[in-house]
Amino acid sequence: MFMQSIGSVISIMLIIVLGFVLERSKFFHDSFAGDISKLITRIALPAAIFVSVLKYLTRGSLISFMGALMYSLGAVLISYVIAYLLVKIFRIRPGRRGIFMNTVANANTIFIGLPLNIALFGDKATSYFLVYYLTNTISTWAIGVILISQDDPTQADKKAKFDWKKLVTPPLLGFLAALIFLLLGIQLPSFINSSLTYVGNLVTPLSLIYIGIVLSKAGLKSIRIDRDTSLALLGRFIISPAVIIILFMAFGASLPLLLKQVLIIQSAVPALAVLPILANESHGDVEYETNIVTTSTLLFVAVVPILSELVIYHPVLV
Repeated sequence: MFMQSIGSVISIMLIIVLGFVLERSKFFHDSFAGDISKLITRIALPAAIFVSVLKYLTRGSLISFMGALMYSLGAVLISYVIAYLLVKIFRIRPGRRGIFMNTVANANTIFIGLPLNIALFGDKATSYFLVYYLTNTISTWAIGVILISQDDPTQADKKAKFDWKKLVTPPLLGFLAALIFLLLGIQLPSFINSSLTYVGNLVTPLSLIYIGIVLSKAGLKSIRIDRDTSLALLGRFIISPAVIIILFMAFGASLPLLLKQVLIIQSAVPALAVLPILANESHGDVEYETNIVTTSTLLFVAVVPILSELVIYHPVLV
C-alpha cells in the first residue's frame, strides 16, 4: 500500500520534472509562466469548478458542504493562533512574521492541492476539495494579506487595508455561478458541458508544469534550512494537519470518510506560491519566503506518501 501511495505522487512528480527540464533548457519564453498561471486561475480552474459542482453536488448535499466548511475554517483559525504563539516564543523578526503565519495556516490549493487531490481520490472528491479551496481563499485574502502588510519592517505603524475584491476571484465566481445553476435546477446543454470539461481538464497538467517552472526559476542551490524555515515547515506539514485531525477526532465522527481524508491531505500541501509576491509588496523577507515555497514544494514528495498511508490506505488518523 505504501508503494501505491508513492506511485500516486511519482506520476505528479514526473510532470513537475518535465516543466523543470523544459524551463532549464529554455524551451519556454520568459512570459510563459505568467501566462500559464493566468490561464489556470482565470479560465481553466473556474471551468473545472463549475462543472464539478454541478456534477458532484446536489441541493441536499449543500447543508453538509457548509458544515464541512466550518471544520476547515476552524482549523485554519486555530493554526493562525498557534503560528502567532510561535512567532512570539521564538521571536521571529519583522518582515518574516506575516509570512510565517501564512505558511502555517494557508496552503497551495490550486497548483498543488487540486492535481494531488485528483491523483489520490479522482474526480469524485472535487466537491470536498472545494471546501478547502474556499477556506484557503477566505483565509489568504481576508486575514493572511493583512498580517503580511502589518509586518512591513519599513512602516511599523502601517495600517493594512482590506480589499474585498481580492476575495472575488475567478474560481470563486465559477463556484458561485455553479451554485446558482444548481439551486435553480438549470441544465447545461451537453456541448457546453463538454467544452467546459475539456477546458477544466487543463488544470492538472498545466499546474504541475507551472510548479516545475517555478522550481527551476527559484534554483535548487538557493535552498537552505535555518531555524525560521524549519519552524515554518513544521507548521505547514505537522501542525496544520494535526489541528484538523484533532477536530475530526473530537467532533467529526459522523462526517464522510472521504471528506476527512481530502481535508487532511489538503491541509498538508506546500506553502502558497503567491506569498513571495505579497512579501515583496510589504518589504518583507522575499528570500526567506521563496526558500519556504521551494523547500516545502520539494518536501511534499516525501510528506504525501507518508500522510496518504496514514490517512487513505491505513486510515489510523481519521
